Amino acid sequence: MAEVFVIDRVVTRPGRTREFVDTYLSGYAPGARERGMTLQHVLVSPPIWFEDQSNTVTVTWSLPSARAWWEMTWQGRPDPAVGEWWSSVDDLISERSRSVAAGAADVDGLCDV
Repeated sequence: MAEVFVIDRVVTRPGRTREFVDTYLSGYAPGARERGMTLQHVLVSPPIWFEDQSNTVTVTWSLPSARAWWEMTWQGRPDPAVGEWWSSVDDLISERSRSVAAGAADVDGLCDV
């Protein structure tokens, strides 16, 4: 089966990156794991804890299949705790986005769901 990757990209407010990463790992990550996601990477760019500038945090999760991605989505979207968590960190972030991806060699197989 082909892995599916969920990528959260967050631009933090100046000086708040370390706090965001700690809060993400302690507050968001446990629920994500319960929904079947496996944490792959937490990347900070540039690789310095700025006090007066923003950083971009890129978090990559994996799921073992397209079905697992759909199941995770069906669990997370109606769960008010997920939205509440993101609202609780609003003062730490400037912008955020989420994308879903797979390896190019796996896309054909993922289209046959």
